[in-house]
Amino acid sequence: MTSRTVFYNIVRFFFLIFLQTLVLNHIYLGGLINPYLYIYFILLLPFSVPGWMLLLSSFLLGVGVDLFTNTLGLNAAACVLMAFFRPMVINLVSSDANSLIGETPSLRNQGVKWFIYYAAILTLIHHFALFYLEVFRFGEFLMTFLRVILSAAFTMMLIMISEYLLFIRKQ
Repeated sequence: MTSRTVFYNIVRFFFLIFLQTLVLNHIYLGGLINPYLYIYFILLLPFSVPGWMLLLSSFLLGVGVDLFTNTLGLNAAACVLMAFFRPMVINLVSSDANSLIGETPSLRNQGVKWFIYYAAILTLIHHFALFYLEVFRFGEFLMTFLRVILSAAFTMMLIMISEYLLFIRKQ
């Protein structure tokens, strides 16, 4: 990992925490949709990041959001779970090691189909953990499931818009 990559990830880390806590946490569409774009940080971490650093940075990201939202570790737990499954999801959606082009996962490097599978699976893992830990009972299973699906779809839309904006900027 180059120092430039480390710098961009540090800036992205703080930018996404502040964007999430100052803007996106105040979007609550119909009581069902909450966008969680801050997970984009975990999605864009380089392939070469060691497992311990992936888990630690994901934990710190979640704690950063938890500090501003008083959610007592819910975001940290969901982010660590997402980071734990990230290497498995990369292996699941990658046909071979040659498909991992470039230093970081991106729409430009891996293509649309790969990136959508990768981001959607990890977004669903995060959202399932976050919403079911928040409710912490199965009495509202269907309503919580609907919130997970709608929020994950909205979050994926924001992630894809962000990817296309970065893709256009780099061309």
